[in-house]
This record gives sequence, C-alpha cells and structure tokens, in this order.
Amino acid sequence: MKVSLNWIREFLDLDKSPEEIADILTALGLEVEGWETVGASPVDLDKVLTGHVLECAPIPDTDHLSATKVDVGDGTIRSIVCGAPNVAAGQRVLVALPGAQVLSKDGQLFEIGERKVRGVPSQGMICAEDELGIGHDHSGIIVLPGATQLGISATQYLGLKTDTVYEIGLTPNRADATCHMGVARDLLAWVRHHKNPDAQLKTTPPPPIPAATTSAPLEVTVENTEACPRYTGVLIRNVQVQESPDWLKERLLALGQRPINNVVDITNLVRLELGQPLHAFDADQIAGNKVVVKTLPEGTVFKSLDEVDRKLSDQDLMICDGASNPMCIGGVFGGATSGVTEKTTHVFLESARFNPVWIRRSMLRHNLRTDAAWTFEKGVDPNGCLTALQRAVALTLDLAGGAVASAVTDIYPQPVAPARVPVAYDRVNALIGEKIPKDTVKNILTALDIRLEGETDAGFTALIPTNKPDVTREADVVEEILRVYGLDNIPLPERVHTSMENTPRPNPDAIRNMAADILAANGFLECMGLSLSNSAYYTGDSALLAYSPETLVFVHNTANQGLDCMRPSLLFSGLETIRHNQNRQNPDLRLFEFGKTYRRNPEAPASSPDDRSSTRVTSEEMRLGLYLTGAHSPESWQPATKKEVDFYTLKAWVNNLLGRLGVSGYQESVLRESPFQAALRYHRGPQELVTFGKVLPSISRKLEIKEAVFFADFHFDNLLKALASNRIQFQEISKYPVVRRDLAMVLDSTVTFAEVRQLANKTVKKTLRDVNLFDVFEDPEKIGADKKSYAVSFLFEDPEKTLQDKEIDALMQQLQQAFEHKLKASIRK
Repeated sequence: MKVSLNWIREFLDLDKSPEEIADILTALGLEVEGWETVGASPVDLDKVLTGHVLECAPIPDTDHLSATKVDVGDGTIRSIVCGAPNVAAGQRVLVALPGAQVLSKDGQLFEIGERKVRGVPSQGMICAEDELGIGHDHSGIIVLPGATQLGISATQYLGLKTDTVYEIGLTPNRADATCHMGVARDLLAWVRHHKNPDAQLKTTPPPPIPAATTSAPLEVTVENTEACPRYTGVLIRNVQVQESPDWLKERLLALGQRPINNVVDITNLVRLELGQPLHAFDADQIAGNKVVVKTLPEGTVFKSLDEVDRKLSDQDLMICDGASNPMCIGGVFGGATSGVTEKTTHVFLESARFNPVWIRRSMLRHNLRTDAAWTFEKGVDPNGCLTALQRAVALTLDLAGGAVASAVTDIYPQPVAPARVPVAYDRVNALIGEKIPKDTVKNILTALDIRLEGETDAGFTALIPTNKPDVTREADVVEEILRVYGLDNIPLPERVHTSMENTPRPNPDAIRNMAADILAANGFLECMGLSLSNSAYYTGDSALLAYSPETLVFVHNTANQGLDCMRPSLLFSGLETIRHNQNRQNPDLRLFEFGKTYRRNPEAPASSPDDRSSTRVTSEEMRLGLYLTGAHSPESWQPATKKEVDFYTLKAWVNNLLGRLGVSGYQESVLRESPFQAALRYHRGPQELVTFGKVLPSISRKLEIKEAVFFADFHFDNLLKALASNRIQFQEISKYPVVRRDLAMVLDSTVTFAEVRQLANKTVKKTLRDVNLFDVFEDPEKIGADKKSYAVSFLFEDPEKTLQDKEIDALMQQLQQAFEHKLKASIRK
C-alpha cells in the first residue's frame, strides 16, 4: 500500500523526517518496506531554469525554426534553436540546459545535448508544457511574465512540491489502516503517547448531503443482505465530467493511480483518504431507474470494463438495473457500459459495505485483483459508508457541478455496534511483560478511538470501533496498546529460560543438505514445484499415472481450477519444469527436487459425511526426485563415450548418492509399470528406498517433451530410517594386495547381473571385495537363442595375509560351481 507523507501532514502536524516517520510506522505495525521521493513531474525540474530570449531570428530555408540567443543568468549567452511558433525576442521562458531530461512526444524521457541544427549551434531547449510534464499543451513554449527573475529553477518558480511516498506491507488484519486517515490515526496515537498529549487531527466532518433540488426518484433494492450488509447511494444530475484539477491528478499520480476524469478520480480519492471504495454509475444507463443488488444465474455473461465477456457464478454479487442487466461485480469491477464517461451528465454514487468472503471469492474466481476488492476483502467499516458518500458528494458538487436529485438511499437492516471486550489490567501487564500505568493504558486506547466503560481498579470494558474488525479478544486489545507503547520500550529480562531440543538421529535437515550439496556439486540444479497438481494427470480415461480418485487429496482452488489436488507424485512437477526449460532452448537438464507427496486412505474414518480433505490424509511423505534428460556431457572437441543420458547414467547417480549417504544392504527388483518403461527398485524387504528408470515415452509426448526423461523417486523418510541403524565403523587399510580374476559365462537372458552378484557374495563371504560386470555379449547364432554372455570381474582380498594362487583358484572353483548349479550357467573356457 502506498502512503503519501504530504497527505498525512495535512491531517497531522509531524516534526519528524521521512526516515524517522518510517521507523515510527514500522513500530506501529505498519511495516515500511521502502519509500521514494516523488515530484510533480517525471522531469527533474531543478535542472530547468528561467531565461531571457535576447535575440530571435528565423533560420533560412525553414518554415518554423528560429535561432535564438538566451540568457539564464549565469553569465553565458547560449545559442538555442527553437521550433515553437510563438517564440520571440524579449520573452521570459523556461530553458532545459544540456544534461537535463525532458519528455518527447510519446511521453518518454530524453536527454538534452549540444548539437547543430541546420548549421546553427543549439545549447539547450526552450520548453512547452508537455515537454516538462506539467500540462498537455504543445502549441507553443511557456511564456513567463516579463519581471520573472532569471536563473531560478522551474520547481521554485512553479511552486511545486515533492512528496515522500511510503510502500507499506499491510497485514490482512489491519482493515483500519487501508487509507491515509487510518494511518494518520495511528500516528496521532503515537504522538499523543510519546510527544504531545493534546495533539489532534486537522480534519472536519464532511458536510451533510444537500436535500434534493429536483424530483428524480431512483429505487434501490438489496436482495442479498448477507453479501451486502449496507448500501448507500445518491443521484446527482447535470454534472460536467471533465479532466480533474492538477492537485487531484498529482495526488493520484503520486500514489500510482491513473487519473481518468473528475468524477472517477473523486471516488479513488475518497477510497485512498477514508478507506471506503465507491462506484460511480452513469444514471442514464440504469434501466428502469432502479438498482438491484443480487446474484444472477450461473453462466450469465457480463461484459466488464476491460471489454472481456465473463461468465458469472451464482455466487457473484452483482449490481443490476431494473431489467436485471448486470452493471458491476459488486466491490470488484465495473461494467463496460455503465461507467462514467465524458458524455455522462447524471451520476449515481454508490457507497456500500460488501462481505469480504464474497468479495474474495469473486476476485479470485475472475482473477480481478482491483484496488477496491483489495480494500473490501480486508473488511471496510460499515459505519463509514455514509461519511464517505458525504465526502464524495461534496467533492463532486465542487469539481463537477450539478445538483443532488434524490434522497439518500441507506439500506442497513442490521447495524453493527462496537464490540465489547473485557480487559483486566493484570492480563495487560502479563502479556506485555511490564507493568504499565493504568492512565497510560487509558490514554493509548483513547487515542486509538477505543472508548472505555465499566472501569474498575481491576479492569474495564473496551468498546472497539467498527473499523477494527480484527480486535475481538483481550489479547487483541493488549496488542493495540503495545503497538503504541512501543515494543522497543519493553526491557529485556535479566535471565532468559529455554529448553534443550533433542535433535533426531539422523538429522533430516543435515541429510537433506548433504544430499543437495552432493547433487549441486555435480551439476544438478534444484527446482521447487508446487504441491498442487492437476487431477487430470491421475484420473479419467486420459490419466497418465492412474490413481483412484478416493486416494487423492482434492482442494477447492478458485484461483486456478487446473490445480485442484495435492500431488501424489513428484513426477509431473518435474516434467513441467523440463517442458518449461526445453521450450526456452534449454534441453540438457539435471534437476533434483525435495518435496512432499500426499495420499488419502479411503478406508480411514471421516469427521463428517462430506469430508473429502485433510482429516483423512494418512500419507504425507517426503520425497527426493532426480530428473535427467538431454546430452550426457557438454559439447566438446573430444569424442564422448556417451552422447545422451540413459538409464545407466541415472543408476550411477542413484548408487553414488546412496553410497555417500551410507545406505547399503538393499535388494533390487526389476519393474515394468507406469510411469516407467523400465525401472529398478532398491528396497529392504517391503520398505522402498528408491525407484528409478525411464519415463514412458507416451507420458513425455503428452507433456510435449521431445527428449527421453529418466526419473528417480527416493522415499526420503525410508532413507532416514535406513540411516538410523547405521553405525560408524573404522577399518584399517589393508597391507595386502587385491587379486583380480575374470570369468565369462553363458546365462539365460532372464538372469540379471544383480542375481550373479548376490550369489557371489553369498558363496564367498570373507574375501570377496567387489563384483563388476564389464562386458555383455548376445548372438543367437553363436551362443544360442535367449542366451547372453556375461564377463564378470571378481576382486579378492584377505586383511590378514597375501592370497596364494591355489587359494584364489579354489574360490573361483566355488563360484563356478554355484553359478552352474544355481543359475544354470555355462562357463566359457
């Protein structure tokens, strides 16, 4: 939220610098995220000086250029070429010297330099209004009175002021501070407590709305009082819609608001000043002279102000005319035909209080995050609607003329009374941590417009203004007191008590950081996907990875209906990231992601018959996903052993990561199930550690991914369980040599190397250190159909002695017999 310091100073005398006021606002809970100095023009007018045209003569062979001599009072006479038709000798003008920036015809800043025009030197520019950003006139240069002093800046001559505009990170609970008046009230409370107990706001209530001078009845009906608890409005006839005066445009521009016309600008000004959004309708566009606040049938088409046809929900509150034509989404966005334009002569002003829940849903449903909706969703003061309308009417009559033509409509069936919150002084002191004098408590609350009743020595009842809907409990009142008293004024205790935290072993954060460091150090990039996913990936006839709908955790996401469930797998968030990168010419990727997956147990008892959400979530698992696609190595002049990544590239990274983490002693199982074309699973019994393989090409094609994708899905929680049983062991480096033996054998094509390695480790337990497959040969004509030849190396080592040839031969004989007997292998001699 943007706040103008000049505007605040109109409400309250502050003898503080902008930096000091920023600190005060932050201490009050209105965190200042930054501020900027804003001028009345985008042009730096301090670099534009008043000057005197000494000479002016037309340049030959041109129909509009003149050569002038100009004095700006610094002792240098400058030659300036000017194209304005009204330039003449003897004039006092505004001159931009070289180095200054002015506006071009298209509104862009450009720097003035020294150059020659038709051979005549030009050392500056004599300026028109639009070139300085102080008007729109480009018919000629600005001519100043003859007695104007030379050499003073345009800022000084025009009497323009700069402003400090704060950017405040307003929290959702501060409905009372969505406007300048609310911020000023907070600052007043601070000033009263810390500086001047007698300080007052320099404001006067707006005048009452004049009685109607003509009879032009306009009927208003509110059919949905839940969505619209209060609705006020009035008709003004014979207004003159035109450009706003400079002071109003400057105020809006300083706060990032685009001026439109005087009537619309008044509604924006009142919102920024009082925190009450208003809407102005062209009364001639209200059919039947009737305004109806209601909902319309599902699917009704509404053309909004941005010329977009929007299909309405039956939960969108609409402002309609007498023919049930939608004119505006109440509190959110106006219509294409009902707004105020230069042709409007009769205006109906609306000031209402809309239910924040209804506003938020419509805003998200139609993706319309307007300033009015932002204010309404925080909750405007229902008792401030009429005051804001009075202020808007007074400004309209002043700036646009016209006359009130109807009685004031005020539909307020259930007036909201101030909340009453009992407060005990002992509780105030206990929550703040310091004993605060009772008079201080009373003065702070009074300064915040919180009245006290039923006062006793023990406490009181606080009457909370209706513009503070978040203050409902005793703790909330204490927070209001502490904001003004100052958190920095609470002394630190002499002793701070804390408790020791028992860190789990292994530490999940430490293991996660270790894994991330290993991957990042080897060229992987971490990605972070949404926990929300599209249920179309998992359900329906075109599901890519089928899950039963009863096992998915669905969410009602009105902001993006394509993200309607919690992800049961990391796969698709990674594939979406790959697609995003490949579409931007980044096809070679190594990615990893830590994230949770979510599953629901349909057999778990629900808390209610309609419960389909979090109360029945029985599985929320931490996962680690690896994604490989594209080139195996960067392009190089050296020949590469592999051009593209493949299954074994991924397997190497999986094994390296498990080895570095210290996970061993697992089984392998071959999988051929979705979403993998072929995959391996490492597990300990039924406990999955990781499943990895090549993603089905059909899934990749569905997501428009051109290259093969390899995906590893680590069950991170199970990895932590596996690491919990690990013990750090020390083994002395052996003094004795390692001996290698190779063995070639013919096996059935269904036998895996994992089975060979597992059998070898069972057969020779003490001295076998490693088993490695270094060659595979398949040829039906030479070794038979459905056969393959494995060449396997075995490394032997005895930590106590040097192995002799006869001992190694005996071990190899045991292995050959085991392979022949258990795996039906034929040993190749």
